[in-house]
Amino acid sequence: MTKEKITRETVQEMDQNDTLRAFRSEFYTKDNHYYMDGNSLGLLSKRAEDAVLTSLKDWKEHAIDGWTEGKEPWFYMSEKIGEKTAPLIGAKPHEVINTGSITANLHQLIATFYQPDKSRTKIVADTLNFPSDIYALQSQIEQKGLKHEEELIRVESQDGYTLDEDDIIAQMDEQTAVLLLPSVLYRSGQLLDMKRLTNEAHQRGILVGFDLAHSIGALPHQLHDWCVDFAVWCTYKYLNSGPGGVGGLYVHEKHLGQKPGLAGWFSSKKEKQFDMEHTLTPAETASAFQMGTPHILSSAPLLGSLDMFHEAGVEAVRSKSLQLTRLLMNLIHQELSDFGFQIVNPLEDERRGGHISLVHPEAASICKALKMEGVTPDYRSPNVIRLAPIALYISFEDVYDVVLILKKLMEEEKHKQFKNERGIIA
Repeated sequence: MTKEKITRETVQEMDQNDTLRAFRSEFYTKDNHYYMDGNSLGLLSKRAEDAVLTSLKDWKEHAIDGWTEGKEPWFYMSEKIGEKTAPLIGAKPHEVINTGSITANLHQLIATFYQPDKSRTKIVADTLNFPSDIYALQSQIEQKGLKHEEELIRVESQDGYTLDEDDIIAQMDEQTAVLLLPSVLYRSGQLLDMKRLTNEAHQRGILVGFDLAHSIGALPHQLHDWCVDFAVWCTYKYLNSGPGGVGGLYVHEKHLGQKPGLAGWFSSKKEKQFDMEHTLTPAETASAFQMGTPHILSSAPLLGSLDMFHEAGVEAVRSKSLQLTRLLMNLIHQELSDFGFQIVNPLEDERRGGHISLVHPEAASICKALKMEGVTPDYRSPNVIRLAPIALYISFEDVYDVVLILKKLMEEEKHKQFKNERGIIA
């Protein structure tokens, strides 16, 4: 932690030197409100809004012909978004497709790549993963006629918040078929060493997949060069696609050309799709892993949002994100050391994602009080406050203000008026 006192002048100077500061005006922000929950739902941008309006106009003007004749033809939109997403994760354009949701895409890819035989039947995951990933893995194991209690191995955490890569590697053996992990742990913000884990798994003949929900749009990846076999993600967090925005998936080109585990009409090679044959001719790209008709109005926002990432550069986004989270941790140390907060995310830049995780026994009531004071945080049961300073629309002075608001709140015990329990949606 820095020993030099951080002042308002300090953060104002940081904002003056911020090469990404112009992007803030691209988003719909509120005066005197600090939105620190972009790792759950990103803010609406004007470009995303315009992209949706374009698709609505295509619908209004072209009706059914919007599929091929609109300004942004719907028939090719998923592939176009995949191509625009590929640079953010270090993939080739034909390895990426915009489709489904994390859970639907995970079902698709596990159904495709988890093919247990007499020697390899196990899937290695972890005890800290988001519940829906575990539900999907359990379901897929059961679909193969096996018992998930026996075949799903979950690596334990030593501290309840982070994972040790050595512990993960220790669970890789000759019975393991697939390794599925989050790139960044949702609760603590720990960034796993994806390159190392992929290499170790491949040395043992294990296929590797990652859930990029908390890393895509926050930091660069090199999935193709690391030879990651597959990945899934949502787009409504750091990519700002809106509530329920269509997700995406990546499949390394060495696996392309095979029949998807869960076939559907949009798995088809586009030139053959409307031949209406009952024998599938799958696309030779990641498009093969689509199933149903694309959700156009929930995909369109990405056409605008992704343009901003290409203009900003994901490396610059990561650089500012690290500065913001480092500043936040330093301010917590400087201003909040007397109030019982514990930072549980890794402190090292190379091990930290885009949000900070604070543990406090009264976390739920503190989050409610923060909302009353104009700060939107995120609560995760049982005791975690997540704060995500998003590089494209959060300033360094915003971070300074949030910590001072939290300090004043704790000094005046404003959180005591609230029950220390989560709402329906935390």
